[in-house]
Amino acid sequence: MTETLADAPWLSLLTFAPLLGAIFIIFQRMMARRDEAGQIEANELVQVENRSKWIALGFTLITFVISIFVFFGFDSSVAGYQYVEKAGWLGNGINYKMGVDGISILFVLLTTFIMPICIIASWDSIKNRVADYMIAFLVLETLMLGVFCALDLVLFYLFFEASLIPMFLIIGIWGGANRIYAAFKFFLYTLLGSVLMLIAILWMYSQVGTTDIPTLQQYTFSSGAQTWLWLAFFASFAVKMPMWPVHTWLPDAHVEAPTAGSVVLAAILLKMGGYGFLRFSLPMFPIASVDFAPLVYALSIVAIIYTSLVALAQEDMKKLIAYSSVAHMGFVTLGIFSGTKQGIEGALFQMLSHGFISGALFLCVGVVYDRIHTREIKAYGGLVHRMPIYAVLFLFFTMGNVGLPGTSGFIGEFLSMAGVFRVNSWVAFFAAFGVILSAAYALRLYREVIFGELVKENLMSIKDVDQRELVLLSVLAAFALYLGVNPTVALDIFSAPVDFLIANYNTANSIIGGGL
Repeated sequence: MTETLADAPWLSLLTFAPLLGAIFIIFQRMMARRDEAGQIEANELVQVENRSKWIALGFTLITFVISIFVFFGFDSSVAGYQYVEKAGWLGNGINYKMGVDGISILFVLLTTFIMPICIIASWDSIKNRVADYMIAFLVLETLMLGVFCALDLVLFYLFFEASLIPMFLIIGIWGGANRIYAAFKFFLYTLLGSVLMLIAILWMYSQVGTTDIPTLQQYTFSSGAQTWLWLAFFASFAVKMPMWPVHTWLPDAHVEAPTAGSVVLAAILLKMGGYGFLRFSLPMFPIASVDFAPLVYALSIVAIIYTSLVALAQEDMKKLIAYSSVAHMGFVTLGIFSGTKQGIEGALFQMLSHGFISGALFLCVGVVYDRIHTREIKAYGGLVHRMPIYAVLFLFFTMGNVGLPGTSGFIGEFLSMAGVFRVNSWVAFFAAFGVILSAAYALRLYREVIFGELVKENLMSIKDVDQRELVLLSVLAAFALYLGVNPTVALDIFSAPVDFLIANYNTANSIIGGGL
């Protein structure tokens, strides 16, 4: 890469490209022909909505191409931030600053990869206000990318909180029968959880005089201050993941959200919580992170076991998968707060893997929902007789969700448990028990939906996956399989920043005798 290209604002271009697509959709709708009442003519409205789909798909694909370009110019041997951009913004130590490291670059890639899939998955299922729907997804992509690229706390908070708005609209406008309740519950839980983080940011700024994230990561807060700051950030990230007991918004949001909304919620939005722990809690508040690790372990184990048991009792396919997401995020928090290389890399890998597998499971639910218009498990049975290709793909993702060796799900769970085993073997034991429960609810779902006799009248003529669905699910399966057999592709990228994080983490704690 030439010096001129290297100095280009690639991250800003990457982040705001989807927003440009949203502006294009708004502009082409403004230019549409209208009747005497000022309403868009019926034939013209159809064309506007069709063009909106193609514009959204085009800009998400352009964003993905830019992210690939950024990735190939990324040096995985460097622990620090790369592609750093900085410009004056609010002044007095608050700047517009962007950058990525080995921890954030793969989440950027995951986001840009998942978004075109969401657009394609919505191609035929969304019937009303299609242009508005595409605008919401494009704006959401910009905000999510901003979260992973921001290197200023105020900028991060802006992207982090603003991402609630398009997701709130996606659930509230295009969701199911109880969409209003689910949308407000999602919004209020996540917004209220972030109020304490805002107060903490203001206090940190008053103490340090800047909101620059790399500077704050090197600043040493007193142990007392770290306790309160850690709790303030924890309140926000625990809700976002979500951790038990603040997880109850997630099943409702998943059940009511359209299929693509569930995909982006599971694949990307939940990862912001784990990303926040790694970007802020461990490097900025290492003493408090050690002190509160037993609390995180306890909450994580409850999440893994309790929500797995709740998933076992579910009769709604989406709700079952939603509870399984809470359980899998429990492995993430265990790995992160183990403070070990294996644990943190396992947590990162688990988040990446969950993006492919959980997103694909929600697509699988969407496939049959679009045909039968119900998510009730008891409404199905014997689908293998009519949908053999679907049955194979659904089986693969079910096994990945369980953590079958050879799939990406196994790598993340194994490394997370291996990391926490070095710190507390009993915690690892109870986490392993959760793996057994995950097999119970996942296989129960698969058995009741796919196997058995085909006796229900409305299933007799159900069609197997079409070409569009086959491509989407096959691409996700390919990535989940590739990461499962060749995990070093991701682990090598995580390695340098994780080593740097752990070194600073242990150094900070060794000063007070708290190093691992």
